[in-house]
Amino acid sequence: MNNEHFKSGFVAVVGRPNVGKSTLINALIDDKIVIVSDKAQTTRNRIICVYTDETKQVVFMDTPGIHKPKHKLGEYMVDAAIESLKEVEAVLFVVAGNEKRGPGDNFIIEQLVRVKVPVFLLINKIDTLSKEDLMKVIVSYQDAYDFAGIIPISAKEKDNLDEVLTVLDENLPEGPQYFPDDMITDQPERLIISDIVREKILLATRDEIPHAIAVDVDEMKTREDGTTYVRATIYCERDSQKGIIIGRRGALLKELGAAARADIQRLLATKVYLDLWVKVKKDWRNKSGMLSELGYK
Repeated sequence: MNNEHFKSGFVAVVGRPNVGKSTLINALIDDKIVIVSDKAQTTRNRIICVYTDETKQVVFMDTPGIHKPKHKLGEYMVDAAIESLKEVEAVLFVVAGNEKRGPGDNFIIEQLVRVKVPVFLLINKIDTLSKEDLMKVIVSYQDAYDFAGIIPISAKEKDNLDEVLTVLDENLPEGPQYFPDDMITDQPERLIISDIVREKILLATRDEIPHAIAVDVDEMKTREDGTTYVRATIYCERDSQKGIIIGRRGALLKELGAAARADIQRLLATKVYLDLWVKVKKDWRNKSGMLSELGYK
């Protein structure tokens, strides 16, 4: 790669829960690293995803949605999101165009006042909006903050994402290539695998299981036949939740295990034997030791 005038930088992606931040980053890097569901607070860790082309490298920092925390895990998530606004070259503030600006958006804008780098407003979900409604959203946010730019997008339909990359190219400084060409995330395989399993649980259980679950990969090893053995524990807070996850005669656990195994095999490019266990850890989201064990530090 010709590094003459090469540009690079870290870009924080912030927004309320469930506005499409993870979908946006997955679409930009054209791979599936960040888990996506229609439930709020899906992303729990600050995840670094890397976009590289001939002229630039953009290191996206996907953050947990900023929200009013109700437990220690929530406090950790909000702290991680706000911390990401430091030491970056730009900020992408993602909002859902089909929702009115609310207290959560205003809280984020209050944090952005202290940011000294360009902040771009990305109005997501424009595939659900008329031009008239879009203009109302633009005016609403223009009155609240002096953005460096406003870009209407649809992360789901990959609409106008080229404009996002163009704007970043124009605003990033010249700098080194931090990561190899083929690297798209800094996350260890175990963390990605645990997130894949968690995503399948969220999708399979819908509204029956809130975010009272965590997944920990206890063991990963390559067997003599070349397959990868993965043993993971699903933690929940109540016996009733355990029953829902397992399902009648283990049917749901088997179903979500099969779905997770398919994604994990694509990630590892090898056959996988996935061994899932479900355990109850009462009120784990409020226990600092448990949060630390699960990687929420």
